[in-house]
Amino acid sequence: MKPQTIGRVLGIGIRVAGRMAGQRLAIAESPAVPQSGPPARDPRAQGRVAGRASGSLARALGGFFRPFRRAGSIVWLEVTGVFFFLPVLVFAPTLWRTRLSYAHGPEHRTFVASAVVVVVFLYLGVTSFYRARKR
Repeated sequence: MKPQTIGRVLGIGIRVAGRMAGQRLAIAESPAVPQSGPPARDPRAQGRVAGRASGSLARALGGFFRPFRRAGSIVWLEVTGVFFFLPVLVFAPTLWRTRLSYAHGPEHRTFVASAVVVVVFLYLGVTSFYRARKR
């Protein structure tokens, strides 16, 4: 599912819930005897007020969780970098053992395969830590 689609679904759900809450509040607030004060709004206007309130709440929660999201993404990149270094640790001894067969020899394919794995995962691990430090 695309991120835009998820956002639309959540946005529509929040708006519908806001309208429903506004309508229920309007029903609960409608007294049998009119009270003094400002005139009661129609349900549509109350739905808009509830929608604005839910938008404000979403922005406030987003602001509250922003530092945690940043720290979480940094930790995620570092953990990913560690897992990218694991194949390097596994294949580096094989690369060292078959180093004499790099051009031609009985273990040429093993050397090439382990060299490719070591280079790719070393690149991924280093760039993951680099991206974590850049944030």
